[in-house]
Amino acid sequence: MFDPAAPDEIPLPPEPDDDHGWEPPPDDGPGGSEGPAGSAGPGGRGGSARSGGFEDPGRSDMPTDEPVVPRVRSSDPQEVLRRVFGYDAFRGDQQEIVSHVVAGGDALVLMPTGGGKSLCYQVPALVREGTGVVVSPLIALMQDQVDALQALGVRAGFLNSTQDADERRLTEQEFLAGELDLLYLAPERLRVESTVRLLERGRIALFAIDEAHCVAQWGHDFRPDYLLLSELHGRWPDVPRIALTATATEATRTEIAQRLQLTDARHFVASFDRPNIQYRIAPKNEPRKQLLELLRAEHAGDSGIVYCLSRKSVEQTAEFLSGQGIRALPYHAGLEAAVRRNNQSRFLREDGLVMVATIAFGMGIDKPDVRFVAHLDLPKSVEGYYQETGRAGRDGEPSTAWLAYGLADVVQQRKMIDDSEGDAAHKRRLGMHLDAMLALCETTECRRVQLLRYFGQDAGTSRCGNCDTCLTPVSSWDGTVAAQKALSAVWRLKNERRQSFGAVHLIDILLGRRTAKVEQFSHDQLSVFGIGTELSEPQWRSVIRQLVARRLLAVGGLHSTLVFTDDSPAVMRGEKPLMLRSEPERAARSRSRSGPGSKPAVELSADAAPVFERLRSWRAGAAKEQGVPAYVIFHDATLREIASRTPADRAALGTIAGIGEGKLARYGDQVLEVLRGADA
Repeated sequence: MFDPAAPDEIPLPPEPDDDHGWEPPPDDGPGGSEGPAGSAGPGGRGGSARSGGFEDPGRSDMPTDEPVVPRVRSSDPQEVLRRVFGYDAFRGDQQEIVSHVVAGGDALVLMPTGGGKSLCYQVPALVREGTGVVVSPLIALMQDQVDALQALGVRAGFLNSTQDADERRLTEQEFLAGELDLLYLAPERLRVESTVRLLERGRIALFAIDEAHCVAQWGHDFRPDYLLLSELHGRWPDVPRIALTATATEATRTEIAQRLQLTDARHFVASFDRPNIQYRIAPKNEPRKQLLELLRAEHAGDSGIVYCLSRKSVEQTAEFLSGQGIRALPYHAGLEAAVRRNNQSRFLREDGLVMVATIAFGMGIDKPDVRFVAHLDLPKSVEGYYQETGRAGRDGEPSTAWLAYGLADVVQQRKMIDDSEGDAAHKRRLGMHLDAMLALCETTECRRVQLLRYFGQDAGTSRCGNCDTCLTPVSSWDGTVAAQKALSAVWRLKNERRQSFGAVHLIDILLGRRTAKVEQFSHDQLSVFGIGTELSEPQWRSVIRQLVARRLLAVGGLHSTLVFTDDSPAVMRGEKPLMLRSEPERAARSRSRSGPGSKPAVELSADAAPVFERLRSWRAGAAKEQGVPAYVIFHDATLREIASRTPADRAALGTIAGIGEGKLARYGDQVLEVLRGADA
């Protein structure tokens, strides 16, 4: 299992290139793996619990006169929660999970993004004796995670390939001396025998396996090195393990438990519902212009993520948005590592930036105020869609998940599966994942209900009131005759002319258009020429898209032409009626929604609003000075409560949610000074 040296580069989940082939994403990205030892990480900072490491470009040194942050350890999880993290009560299953792990039990935790997964291992690590070892694939984000914990007074460090030898040695010494509460590792470190020996010499409070779905071999984020974690129990049988993920079907949960040897682990499954996110899927026309309209109308000045399938599309979309006055940055595996690091750092630290990216970006991004996630291309699976859209609205504020979806997406995804490597069983699995995603796109039901049903959960209602199909109800119509006409055209091309063509040409035939191509092949002489003039071109695109989505037509050949499937004849002969989805003229806008989760946690009064802006301005300056994202200092929700309550002293400030003893010691006087200035 264990190799004598760290790997120079670990292949990771694929990102499509411009020819829709597969390549590994960057080894320094949010989901990246360990690169060569000594390579620069985000800002090049080290992982010591005592020091801030060496200087980050654009980052000033941490103030030497900074208040000493008190360290809190306690046998009472409630006390740790209050004094370290500044919260009076656990949410949902958190308390039960924490108690179970503190008592030495193994756990598999499924909790949506923003649901508080990290507290489920951070609190037990501060209660149990020893160091909590956190296994995470998020190399490029470990420094920010450590910064956030150190701001709370938690002694945290990491070991990964972004450190030089001296930094690694210091972190190892702190671990062996019992001076770390939490130690972050990439799974690849367990290939290194010296790392294993180090862990065996120290005292470990628990193992936390973050992003546990990465162990699922047929999942959307499979990391081969996660398979190494199956041996943790054999080497450390008395150390509890907690595996955490934000997205997994029941089958994936079973696979996680089996592969990580968590056979006796207790499963905790929270609701997958994200009520503050409005799900919207729009017919794709001119997707970049549609995106621009969305941003200008509803998300001007907001932070957001735009996902594209290929690098070329990422570059073109970022350039298009920038040309329209929107601050947009690209992120994909083809960019130089320094450019990726800089763009990621800016996105985390600056307000109002839009990151245009492939799926190489996003895992572990803790930025709480991402107001929208947009997809310009169809995700391959519901799991991927759920995880990517879940990066919006971590702070609980109203947010939008928007997807542009069209016929070309269906054709392209089907072709990618057909052309993919792997045996028939593997392609079947990919096809099933795509079918579920297409069903979500084509549904006339509530999208949230269907999304939760996919993960085996009951929404408790038939309508959520906060998705496009609820706000603009979608009707269905009897599309049997239309389907028969489309299928007949495909059949006659194949059987009378021994030809097959794509959707555009098929629609031209149905609409009776004498294009150059139609006349070249004498398709105006076919009996099906012009038999579909009762429908418009967009309607025919919708019909054919739904036929392909339902596997009543397939995509075949080098040129992605339309061909029959085994189910086509039954519909063409009228043996199987077919109801199709009508396209709404225009989806409702998220800013006018009134569904659950549509209001901010704290409404600001006219007096509080300017105080909130002063606090945000102070936070931005402090974050820039310290070289950390603004949310590491305080989340917006905490600043809103401060602005609303205007505490007069440190004691009152310490009662606000999100302000523990560490942050009170470090920032309390500065916050009170801002409040006094606001009163002046």
